[in-house]
Amino acid sequence: MRNLKISIEYDGTRYKGWQKQKDGIPTIQEKIESVLSKMTGEDIQVIGCGRTDSGVHAENYIANFHTEGTFTTEFMLDYLYEFLPEDIVVKSMKDTTERFHARYNVKSKTYIYRINNNKFRNVFNRKYVYHTDEELDLEQMRNAAELLVGTHDFQSFTSLKPNTKSTIRTINYIDITEKDGMIELEVNGNSFLLNMVRIITGTLLEVGKGNLKPADVERILKEKKRSEAGPIAQAKGLCLKSIQY
Repeated sequence: MRNLKISIEYDGTRYKGWQKQKDGIPTIQEKIESVLSKMTGEDIQVIGCGRTDSGVHAENYIANFHTEGTFTTEFMLDYLYEFLPEDIVVKSMKDTTERFHARYNVKSKTYIYRINNNKFRNVFNRKYVYHTDEELDLEQMRNAAELLVGTHDFQSFTSLKPNTKSTIRTINYIDITEKDGMIELEVNGNSFLLNMVRIITGTLLEVGKGNLKPADVERILKEKKRSEAGPIAQAKGLCLKSIQY
């Protein structure tokens, strides 16, 4: 039995996230499993590095699957490229150790949220970037972001119902950069709760707009109430950049 590690790039616009759901609901996992199963004649199950929300994109999503097949990785990559939809590309594939598990072996994940802060939206990147023409105070956003770095209870920053699972997570860094009105908010953490990065982004945007102060972010953390944090930022601006093992 072979264990194969794959790296995937996808445009999540048309999909209800990564995880396979009921028949007829389009997801990334379902599309890849369908093609691999057809290719191998086996019931292939693909293990992903984690869930992504509906509409969220990925540059380097990592997954693995087991197969008895003896096809070369080159053949399998070509087959996937031919039969997957154009908005999903398996970029690399390699045989790995039996013990490798795409989800359980993750040490950290890096997400990027992209914001167009110019007056007009860009027609070419509008599917992948959140647009706001409100002036944003990036220094205040950075000050607020620093308060989220470290190990905290992020109950206020998730859509999970209270007490359903542990909401303690570690954020290693949040970098906010800007060039020509295009802002990138990069977040790295050990793992993320449901909607966590988007709620953090929505809250930092409220700080940037002057509706919240950095000190409010510290208070929101302590309150442990979703209602205290900012809105969920639009899914289309979020992209999984990389996974660290």
